[in-house]
Amino acid sequence: MADQKKIKEAVRLLLEGIGEDVNREGLKDTPDRVARMYEEIYKGMTEDPSVHLSKTFSVDSNEIVVEKDITFYSTCEHHMLPFYGKAHIAYLPDGRVVGLSKLARTVEVYARRLQIQEQMTTQIAEAVMAYLKPQGVMVMVEAEHMCMTMRGVAKPGSRTVTMAARGCFQDNPQLQQYFFEMIRR
Repeated sequence: MADQKKIKEAVRLLLEGIGEDVNREGLKDTPDRVARMYEEIYKGMTEDPSVHLSKTFSVDSNEIVVEKDITFYSTCEHHMLPFYGKAHIAYLPDGRVVGLSKLARTVEVYARRLQIQEQMTTQIAEAVMAYLKPQGVMVMVEAEHMCMTMRGVAKPGSRTVTMAARGCFQDNPQLQQYFFEMIRR
């Protein structure tokens, strides 16, 4: 759990550091609001993806499963600014499937941490492989980073795309192509 007292004090110091009056009406409750918000947006730090991926169901066939356009919001660990976008996950079952909402919940576990997109993409793929044990998985994440759009180079609308492939997706161009076709539909 987050240390609410430390967060509140840090926010007060930050406000003072940028020249604000922490006692003015609009800022009096800001440290408390930020502390509560941080507990919510960083809750993935205390969550385990196995909780979501361990409840599986038997299937008779092993056809590809694609869950696309999973919206997420995360925070860049370099500037503590948001990045947000869509995650797409495909896996080839090996006799077991997981409830579709569980893939979205797995994305949330990793997105709700101080994070970099490249690492988040890999973590999602590795969690699916470890807990669902499919023949393979492919994950693609597309995101806009506020550290690139509102500061620094200031290029709004630019997106970063990362991918991770494991198992049968790793060396099979046909499966990879099928994945790309499915997420474009």
